Amino acid sequence: MQVTPSIFKAYDIRGTTPTTLNEPVAEAIGLAFGTQAMALGERVVAVGRDGRLSGPALSAALMRGLVAAGVEVIDIGLATTPMLYFAAHTLCTSGIQVTGSHNPKGDNGFKMVLAGRAIYGDDIQALRRMIETDGWHKQAGGSVRTHDVLPAYRERIVGDIKMARPMKVVVDCGNGVAGASAPGIFRAIGCEVIELFSEVDGNFPNHHPDPSKPDNLRDVIRALQDTDAELGLAFDGDGDRLGIVTKDGQNIFPDRQMMLFAQDVLARVPGGTIVYDVKCSQRLAPAIEAAGGVPLMFKTGHSLVKARMKEVDSPLGGEMSGHIFFKERWYGFDDGTYAGCRLLEILSRHADPSAVLNQLPTSHSTPELNVACAEGEPHRLAAELQGLAADAFKAPAQVSTIDGLRVDWPDGFGLIRASNTTPVLVLRFEGQTDAALKRIEADMLALLRRVKPEAQLGASAH
Repeated sequence: MQVTPSIFKAYDIRGTTPTTLNEPVAEAIGLAFGTQAMALGERVVAVGRDGRLSGPALSAALMRGLVAAGVEVIDIGLATTPMLYFAAHTLCTSGIQVTGSHNPKGDNGFKMVLAGRAIYGDDIQALRRMIETDGWHKQAGGSVRTHDVLPAYRERIVGDIKMARPMKVVVDCGNGVAGASAPGIFRAIGCEVIELFSEVDGNFPNHHPDPSKPDNLRDVIRALQDTDAELGLAFDGDGDRLGIVTKDGQNIFPDRQMMLFAQDVLARVPGGTIVYDVKCSQRLAPAIEAAGGVPLMFKTGHSLVKARMKEVDSPLGGEMSGHIFFKERWYGFDDGTYAGCRLLEILSRHADPSAVLNQLPTSHSTPELNVACAEGEPHRLAAELQGLAADAFKAPAQVSTIDGLRVDWPDGFGLIRASNTTPVLVLRFEGQTDAALKRIEADMLALLRRVKPEAQLGASAH
């Protein structure tokens, strides 16, 4: 079968409907994934979908393919990606979420768990090759049954979270699928909730559901100004990422959230290894060490971080993009609702939650920046930069090449890496002073222009 190779990304499958992603493609993905699952003895696969308009048709086609491969499908229907992960931890060990995450509303895709692990990289390319060669295997015995996973999921969270006092919060779901579950869960743990845009609507009529973009937090900030709510929480389209806004309108980025989470987790898991990605603040590692933990920087990518956490038995991991992974007291997958509940549990012990968040260490930093490239160019450029780095940056600079090029100085860092999802270079710069930030940015861009003289900086589309 002919498919567009570029929809098979590093961590998931993602394309535009109906041009590169449509029902025949979804059915073929179901056949290929089902064949792989059956070969591993995985007879049962859970399927969920977010609130995108193309979700019902793609989900139905995906399930047709799975059934044709002989799979018993558990259809959990409209659900966040974390709820699908929960189903794949409690009802079975494999699952597929039909989701476009934070992509434009015309996009959709598939996030996949096979035999207890998120599949990525070569595994996703193996699915592509099986589809291109019609290499799947059809067999009888497939079926579909529906299951509402929300009651068990809610009960599991409510049983885990212990609020020291009730709190009043603003929750903005951006018309994404979290609107169907998150506000009710926050109420169940003891919060008063002011809801914004909880109605699931794939047209996203109010703002795009991506809390990593400051523009998408304006409604939360306004609600915090106009009410006596203490804190604002915002979700992405499929509910696996969380944005946090203080009473005074400050956006607490995920690397700062990780400082607070690490302190809390390490109080119960002393000496634990905390995994974080190369985009995170230089301030995070010392905060982890000060809390009695071992900091471990790793590659960007939710599937990669989850795999590394398993290897080192990590109780907590996080990414600058907003994916937070709790293994302590939870299952190790990224979940915006659960992360929000853990945050509120910690902050409920304080009279002024915003003060606690605002005094977390911070620096001067750029947002995530992008340099547009030709298809295939970013990884080649990243390799060239790695080759030049040793001569370009002398002590006290420390060079890391685990994911692109990250250079740390005593007063800040610079990062240039290849995106694994779109043909861009991803850049981020941080300085402990504004002068340090400007110097580091200038030094890193000078190196970049040696390999790409015409490089143009643009804001990230995430």
